[in-house]
Amino acid sequence: MKTKFFKAEERGHANHGWLESWHTFSFAQYYNPERSHFGALRVLNDDYIAAGMGFGTHPHDNFEIVTIPLEGAVEHKDSMGNHGIIKRGDVQIMSAGSGIAHSEFNASKEEALKLFQIWVFPKERNITPATTKNRTR
Repeated sequence: MKTKFFKAEERGHANHGWLESWHTFSFAQYYNPERSHFGALRVLNDDYIAAGMGFGTHPHDNFEIVTIPLEGAVEHKDSMGNHGIIKRGDVQIMSAGSGIAHSEFNASKEEALKLFQIWVFPKERNITPATTKNRTR
């Protein structure tokens, strides 16, 4: 695989008030035809989410989604009945597979959440969805 260098200041940026996000690849309203993905890597987002705010229930399919909180904690709920808090030092991997709906919220009502999210095209499509949390420290 080739090596490609992307400068931080060249990334897409969105500020929605409660959400501030930097996109390495085309995502949401940011579109750069030269940056749609890199191999199997589809999304590299740095997100800042205001206290008590987040993403309501929404669907995904056929992506491996990795969430890494850098500051604060994420509250996750999904259509498979999983519910938990992912904190700094945790890594959550969600295999969206044939389809899953989930929500992600800042678990704190007082402090902002900073997280890094990575989406990867799966090696195999339409697998059974799964969510796992790993403690890295």
